[in-house]
Amino acid sequence: MGVSTSRPDKGVALVTVDFPPVNALPVQGWYDLADALRTAGRDPEVRCVVLAADGRGFNAGVDIKEMQRDTGHAALLGANRGCYEAFAAVYECEVPVVAAVNGFCLGGGIGLVGNADAIVASDDAVFGLPELDRGALGAATHLARLVPQHLMRALYYTSRTATAAELHAHGSVWRVVPAGALRGAALDLAAEIAQKDGCLIRLAKAAINGIDPVDVRRSYRFEQGFTFEANLSGVAGRVRDTFGKEDRA
Repeated sequence: MGVSTSRPDKGVALVTVDFPPVNALPVQGWYDLADALRTAGRDPEVRCVVLAADGRGFNAGVDIKEMQRDTGHAALLGANRGCYEAFAAVYECEVPVVAAVNGFCLGGGIGLVGNADAIVASDDAVFGLPELDRGALGAATHLARLVPQHLMRALYYTSRTATAAELHAHGSVWRVVPAGALRGAALDLAAEIAQKDGCLIRLAKAAINGIDPVDVRRSYRFEQGFTFEANLSGVAGRVRDTFGKEDRA
């Protein structure tokens, strides 16, 4: 359990997340993921990183139950800062990052894949931000990198999800493959990228980041300010306290 790194192919690092049962990451998990991505990117032998997850889904966001157990704000602040670091670590990784998305990709998962360089998804993958149902805000910055503006807004306001096939139609998912072929397809793309010159691929990553129309770190930090406001007002806690109780109503 946790975050692990392996080297399945020459020039390729595989960073795998495994936090059963649904890959909802605790505070430390986000920091561990950020450290793993930055370490892999700094390795001169690595030319591409694959970010994948074991288990039922790619990522279910933050561990809300960890927040519910905290009588103060330490878990909330930790999750916000941890997500900020993990999302940035994907974006700022010195080499391209390929996200291999299986099952559900929700909340913080959108922050990760929205900052990735390429996405390969299984045919059962779904993407969405259920933030308004969880007493949270954020990652609209990253969802806007996956779908057109008006679709992003509708998905955000309704907490609905989009399928891998829908994202493929919008051009944000590179390939959609059967679940059993996901890891192999992502590694194949990474191996193709890793054939490039290591110095040149790093320059290419920096150059492409430099021409992005939106500063993703600043944009996401702006969103987080409203998350803090929602918590200070009490509305976030009121909504968050319903988490896990809907099915028992």
